[in-house]
Amino acid sequence: MAERSQYEELARQISAIGAVKRELARRLPPECPPASAAVLMLLHKHGEMRTSRLAELLAIDMSVTSRHVTHVADRGWIERHPDPQDGRSRLLRISETGERLLDEMSTQTVEVFAAHLHDWNDEDVAQLNTLLSRLRTSFGDCRARGGLPEPTRSGLHESAHDGLPETHTTASH
Repeated sequence: MAERSQYEELARQISAIGAVKRELARRLPPECPPASAAVLMLLHKHGEMRTSRLAELLAIDMSVTSRHVTHVADRGWIERHPDPQDGRSRLLRISETGERLLDEMSTQTVEVFAAHLHDWNDEDVAQLNTLLSRLRTSFGDCRARGGLPEPTRSGLHESAHDGLPETHTTASH
């Protein structure tokens, strides 16, 4: 297990990631805030789904998810249709317009990373992708268990996930 000071530095570095996220958000079209982009990305990645499933994936409540869905639907970026298994529910899917917008945003994002990481080699970028995926998976494991893992004697928490997660690489999304 890492030393406490390493976890403190990690907390500082994760906080500083806000600058990266803000730079990426500035590159989004004004009519497509980050939450709308997240809706499009999730529908692209996971396919058709109910709003309740989207809320789970976004890790936000239904009322907030519904506002995001309305925003993207009003712009024609997603389609809503009745769920054949439950006529009271609606299924969401990304539209062709939404796919084109997502592709444009992905191109912008890749260009931003390429410009800022031009002096990084492929191995550095791959290592960062692997470690960020592992970090995200460890936090996802905690959420799935309903909270933080049991505290250790040092007062810090250990992850139950020891192995590397499956890496998903998509150059455009």
